[in-house]
Amino acid sequence: MIDWSLYPNFSEKEFACKHTGECHMQPAFLELMQNVRTEYGKPMFISSGFRSILHPIETTKAKPGEHTHGLAADILCHGPRAIILLQLFLKWGVTRIGLHQKGNVNARFIHVGIADKFMNDFPGAIWTY
Repeated sequence: MIDWSLYPNFSEKEFACKHTGECHMQPAFLELMQNVRTEYGKPMFISSGFRSILHPIETTKAKPGEHTHGLAADILCHGPRAIILLQLFLKWGVTRIGLHQKGNVNARFIHVGIADKFMNDFPGAIWTY
């Protein structure tokens, strides 16, 4: 059971699977998120945190992604906010970063994940959507 009081800028609800409502985030990831949020000093908007293996995005994959392990999140941001957050996550040692910075400005995000620190199936990588 996660002690959400350790992560005062986040809630279980915002990390819960949008399809099933489950939330199995890992403390190591939430600690990273809180550290970055504290340094950033501004709200961070989570568009996707934990995903059940039943989530429609996950069912299209050959193997479950790092969201299903509670080790990743997508953060809505664009422009200068995206640059600052990217710099902060790199500073904090994140090596799994996906960038979606085209199309609808309100749907742009940065994916951050730390599954590479716990699982061999997820090597460090930077990619675009």
